[in-house]
Amino acid sequence: MSENIERNKPVISKKLDKFFTGLADAFRFVKRFFQEVWFPPYEFKEVLRQCYEIGYRSLPLISLTGFIVGIVFTNQSRPSLSEFGATSWLPALISIAIIRAMGPLVTALIAAGKVGSSIGAEIGSMKVTEQIDAMEVSAINPFKYLVVTRTIATTLMIPILVLYTDFVALIGSFINVNQNELVSLSTFFVQVFEAISFLDVFSSLIKSLVFGFTIGIVGCYKGYNSSNGTEGVGKAANASVVMSMFLIFIEELLALQIVNAIRYA
Repeated sequence: MSENIERNKPVISKKLDKFFTGLADAFRFVKRFFQEVWFPPYEFKEVLRQCYEIGYRSLPLISLTGFIVGIVFTNQSRPSLSEFGATSWLPALISIAIIRAMGPLVTALIAAGKVGSSIGAEIGSMKVTEQIDAMEVSAINPFKYLVVTRTIATTLMIPILVLYTDFVALIGSFINVNQNELVSLSTFFVQVFEAISFLDVFSSLIKSLVFGFTIGIVGCYKGYNSSNGTEGVGKAANASVVMSMFLIFIEELLALQIVNAIRYA
């Protein structure tokens, strides 16, 4: 038994070394972002282009997803409320669920899959084809042009997409409620806004900023550090999605605890 333990020690040690080395590299990468973002040159045109790519090109998928989420969640909630004769609470319930949690979370997960993988693959392909090295030779700061611009764009656009998703999901919910309970549009939205508070909207936007930053910085980090040719590009895209989603769920959990502490303080 002692021989097995001795035999396993080097393997465990290597894994721990690899984990902490990767953690240190990620910390230095994030630290470099905050150092680079404040100093010129400012790549405004590239930031705007990335905002267009991330925001506008995501609208069809976000629209469809948000609309379906509103309808499905309303249908799933109705049977439980109808048992207590409380279907009139549907607009309030839907608004709380969508604005507090589902809107930011669904949007971030969709963006992690679409935007995060795209960023990881794009930068990864530039890395393995030595385009980043060519940019350095040409006296262009590749970190600022590639990483800073994309991270700023995701940080800015995800909150906007979240607001849009909330609106589309509420429209989908209204259509469902109107067909079944014959509730008018004005009555529905009066109940929606009565159920939410400034803290709900503010916390949702703050979470969205954090989610957007996470998607951008993880995608850039995985792409910027990819290797092993085209295989490395695929791994970078896949790792960007998996790691972004994992961190988003952790951040959602932490945000929930903080907001609840503030709400019930």
